[in-house]
Amino acid sequence: MTDDLLARHRAVLPSWMPLYYAEPIELVSGSGRRVTDAQGRSYLDFFGGVLTNMIGYDIPEIREAVERQLATGIAHTSTLYLIRQQVELAEKIAQRSGIPDARVFFTNSGTEANEAALLVATNHRRSHQILAVRNSYHGRSYAAMGVTGNRNWSASGLNPLQVAWLHSGDRVRGLLARLSADEQVDAAVEDLREVLATQTAGDVAALIAEPIQGVGGFVHPPDGLFAGWKKVLDEHDILFIADEVQTGWGRTGEHFWGYQAHGVTPDLLTFAKGIGNGFALAGVVGRAEVLESVPAISFSTFGGNPISTAAGNAVFDYLIAHDLQANAARVGAILADGLRSAVRGLDCVAEVRGKGLMLGVEFVRPGSSEPDPALTNRVFEAARDGGLLTGKGGLHGNVLRMGPPLTLTEEEAREGLAILVDAIRAAAGVAA
Repeated sequence: MTDDLLARHRAVLPSWMPLYYAEPIELVSGSGRRVTDAQGRSYLDFFGGVLTNMIGYDIPEIREAVERQLATGIAHTSTLYLIRQQVELAEKIAQRSGIPDARVFFTNSGTEANEAALLVATNHRRSHQILAVRNSYHGRSYAAMGVTGNRNWSASGLNPLQVAWLHSGDRVRGLLARLSADEQVDAAVEDLREVLATQTAGDVAALIAEPIQGVGGFVHPPDGLFAGWKKVLDEHDILFIADEVQTGWGRTGEHFWGYQAHGVTPDLLTFAKGIGNGFALAGVVGRAEVLESVPAISFSTFGGNPISTAAGNAVFDYLIAHDLQANAARVGAILADGLRSAVRGLDCVAEVRGKGLMLGVEFVRPGSSEPDPALTNRVFEAARDGGLLTGKGGLHGNVLRMGPPLTLTEEEAREGLAILVDAIRAAAGVAA
């Protein structure tokens, strides 16, 4: 870096903020699905700022919507005033949520959205007991961190909530991994009943779960598990919170929301990341009787501000007009099928998993289920060297994550696939 930006970064920012790559890069421009670094090198982006640049870069419809709002001279008013863009976006999200008589509260991030959902649920049920899922990630704030089932992201052992933990959908390791899909659902439901009977005082407020665990390495349970859980929850009047921060907006290809794969409707749904396409925008949507369970005045200074909701409306409209959910299914299948075919026979790959444009590759030591984060990192670096940006994740840091913009073309998918396959084979020491 010409001005030693890395040294300046390390001098003023905390060490617990990680930087990707052995030689970190500064992204200075972008267009479509491609970004350019400060050295002038172009990359095909398969991570989208952690699944956030959902429509891609420099999209005219989004830029123009934000510029129109800026031209009014009103960038901020606070939610103490009527905000037309906010109301319009809330109407669209409420209608698409699938939740009857829905209300929407906007925040700035997924962490804040989950924090708000937990606040609402615990107030509604007058209980601080929460069910959460192992290997999950729900944010970096106090309560959100308390329901995060991944110790790598738990910066404090303190917790304002009393949490009981359920099994994840991990198919590589764990107590339920060796079961068939139907057997895993039955065992997980039985586990929920036992947890309620043994680890709680009975008046649990809510279960919070990701349809596909994002930071957890794109692990997901068999379709139908949430329906099994929901039947038990309803018996006890326990609320269900679907954390759709990474799975929402059609990213899975098969549905608009991840929860829909399970044939249930949540009481509360949280969203973030892609809806702002880089602008800070998130929120929670839920049944009116639940979301109204806040006994004091509350509002969000910046959540749902005119600029971010102008972007959000443009993103939402673009998403629907271009049927990006169908594109995620079509292009995601090219990646998933191509990857599975390319790694067949490689005993260092435990699983290629995910849905739509939310895909993960888990690496293990050959012939075992022991995680191999070192190999994962070699693939990660090799992909970057080849011109492809990806992400990493998983409990053991051994999962390569891909969440490209939903506008990814078939040609770009095949280009990225070729780079990734070459990176895997090179890192695994397989002859081309």
